[in-house]
Amino acid sequence: MKTDKQVSVLLVDGGDRQTIAMARAYKELGYSVTTLNDSKLDIGYASRYPDRRLIYPGSRSDITIRAKAMKQCIMSGRFDVVVTTSDDTAEALSLMKEECAGKAHIAVVNPDLFYMAYDKNKTMKVCMDNRIPCPITFFGIEKTEDIPFESIKYPVVVKPCMSYGAIGYHRVDNERELRTLCESIGTDLKQYVIQEYIPQTDIQYECAMFVDQNNRVKASCVFSKNRWFPISGGSSTCNVTVDRSDIVESCTRLLQTINWRGAADIDLIQDPRDGIAKIMEINPRVSGSVKVVLNAGVNIAEQIVQLALDEEVSDFRDYKKDTRLRCMHTDLLWFIKSPNRFKSKPSWFSWKHTTDQVFMLSDPLPFFTFSIQALGKYRGEMEKRK
Repeated sequence: MKTDKQVSVLLVDGGDRQTIAMARAYKELGYSVTTLNDSKLDIGYASRYPDRRLIYPGSRSDITIRAKAMKQCIMSGRFDVVVTTSDDTAEALSLMKEECAGKAHIAVVNPDLFYMAYDKNKTMKVCMDNRIPCPITFFGIEKTEDIPFESIKYPVVVKPCMSYGAIGYHRVDNERELRTLCESIGTDLKQYVIQEYIPQTDIQYECAMFVDQNNRVKASCVFSKNRWFPISGGSSTCNVTVDRSDIVESCTRLLQTINWRGAADIDLIQDPRDGIAKIMEINPRVSGSVKVVLNAGVNIAEQIVQLALDEEVSDFRDYKKDTRLRCMHTDLLWFIKSPNRFKSKPSWFSWKHTTDQVFMLSDPLPFFTFSIQALGKYRGEMEKRK
């Protein structure tokens, strides 16, 4: 860092599993770390890495409470950089960024750029206009009558423009099903993406990227999503860093085309029909699996602060391959539910080059508090994906 003053970082998503890895990364850099939490069970509270832990009850489940808490913290002037790890928090911070200018450096993009990335329709439009690999997507649809039924090859996917995981995801196999689904959605159809279905029999990928203030890519780390839960479509449970220059090229073209700044995480599915990895969406924040990125030698945590303080951003485009990350809570559920439990690569029983997303011998308590919270949330998360 160019300054002798200790940098103070506020991590505003204390309940997110990414928080423990980010908190450790910032402590190793010598920064002061504060977490904003909903309860003492949050990872950000249970971890030994934060210097200060703030509690705002209800902030995790209610974005209005969280936004109020974040604004109060920011306006206090005690923090140099504010960092988020979730979509809804990133959105709230983006919307308050102008109002809070001068009080802290909020590490998210401005609203216009945020929604360019967060809205899957807008992302797909940029990809298709620039011949960046993506699923064929149909645009300008606000009501059922706008759908070009004669041009559609089934199956297709209907999903919200802005969502995470598999929430609101529908696979449709014929025109009758598509008409029925779209009529049930009604006037909200413009809030949905309608695109070709990519068979999910091949590997899924994520590409963690970082773009500096001069539109230069300073980090790119590709990892495969070898297992996920729910098995019908959900968050990854096992990741492995891989060498895929083609994916880096596609993601670089996309982010530079929209003039992105900072951290972004791009989801891709490899199409088994042509072997091409196709972009599905941009997550306008650090990866949910940021720990595998950090373990592979890509210090996105440091880059976030460097960009926020308008410093030269370090280059981390080289990374270790075959670095692995598991989330044992959901990976165990995958093993119980998946018919391919003994065929997975890497093997479910292998711990080669592997760390857990939450558990650390140096900081074990968050694993247990996270487990308690996960048990309480399981049913609700499954209901969202029906």
